[in-house]
Amino acid sequence: MKRLLDQILRHFISSGRLHVTWPEGDKTVYIGRNTGPEAGMVLRDSAAERSLALNPGLAFGEGYMNGSIAPVGCTLYQLLDLLMLNAMSPGHLPEQIAAGFRFACRSWIQFNPIQRSRQNVAHHYDLDSRLYELFLDKDRQYSCAYFRTGQETLDEAQSAKKHHIASKLLLNRPGLEVLDIGCGWGGMALTLARDYGAIVTGITLSEEQLSVARQRARDEGLEGRVRFEMLDYRNLQRRFDRIVSVGMFEHVGVRHYQQFFDIIKKSLVQDGVALVHSIGRMDGPGTTNPWINKYIFPGGYSPALSEVFAATEKSGLWVTDCEILRLHYAKTIAIWRERFAANRAKAVALYDERFARMFEFYLDAAELSFRVQGHMNFQIQLSPAIEAVPLTRDYMAEAENAAAL
Repeated sequence: MKRLLDQILRHFISSGRLHVTWPEGDKTVYIGRNTGPEAGMVLRDSAAERSLALNPGLAFGEGYMNGSIAPVGCTLYQLLDLLMLNAMSPGHLPEQIAAGFRFACRSWIQFNPIQRSRQNVAHHYDLDSRLYELFLDKDRQYSCAYFRTGQETLDEAQSAKKHHIASKLLLNRPGLEVLDIGCGWGGMALTLARDYGAIVTGITLSEEQLSVARQRARDEGLEGRVRFEMLDYRNLQRRFDRIVSVGMFEHVGVRHYQQFFDIIKKSLVQDGVALVHSIGRMDGPGTTNPWINKYIFPGGYSPALSEVFAATEKSGLWVTDCEILRLHYAKTIAIWRERFAANRAKAVALYDERFARMFEFYLDAAELSFRVQGHMNFQIQLSPAIEAVPLTRDYMAEAENAAAL
């Protein structure tokens, strides 16, 4: 299997240099035709060789988690930077075949009926809440922050993100009823109630997040303006003036997009406004990395805009605004990585070494997906009515600037 992997790597590395130390101790350097980063790794057993040759998208992360693959002379981030950059170039036939198979099966992989959605959410979001305190901001915003200058702290950028989104909801009078789909630990809902006078209903499928969000509402004395429920968006039975969804659309699944936007329309008043914030991809429809699907976000997928707009067009909703945030999430995750590294011993104490390796691999790969693999964030504003929002975007800037004062 070493011979096969050697041939694969010779074709795979088209940029930069990769130093490989084999289980027997011998070394090979793979030099790309183009300039690029340099990194090294050691393969500690033949099982690592075999799995890398046959299913690298899954095997590399698993090998790092169990210690059979490790960076040499570089950090994990530097090694992933080299590998993920080269993965964007064609040339790895086994992975191309595997990716083609995943694409053919993605409708099933992303089939997320209500019960499966609850299981998928529990897999990641019902982890011990103390884990997220190790790297998130004080408001526990687990989504892309918004860097107006690039010099903000994480707390400042996450606060700016909430107000940036609020400006697009056209909260032009107090008492508007707002639905927050996938409310997380409640930060967005609490902000809209506290700072904008909205009456907010937050829904989630995470028991852990629901408990924390309800406690936060009690602690802030906002129980009369905010309530949190364990509810799937498909079970909504009433209308709202505004709907917001941040970092939840990635868990919907392609075959459910039409239903999602149909429900958005059904759940809005005629002149209502919705804002959906999600990770996306700039290079067309694709698949979720198998390691991410297995260990981090089962059933998850970051869509191409062509897939999103195909569904909004059929729903009868107007897309009244769309914004692309390119490197904001890369900057966000870079800070998360830093914080997690500083608190790594606490993560090991909460779980174990293998879990800590899994989580740092996830954060490193997530940041690099935005830097070298075409991921981005999009925010789309939607309404059933053509005249629901003003003719220009000036009202957004005005509301955002007022919130910053």
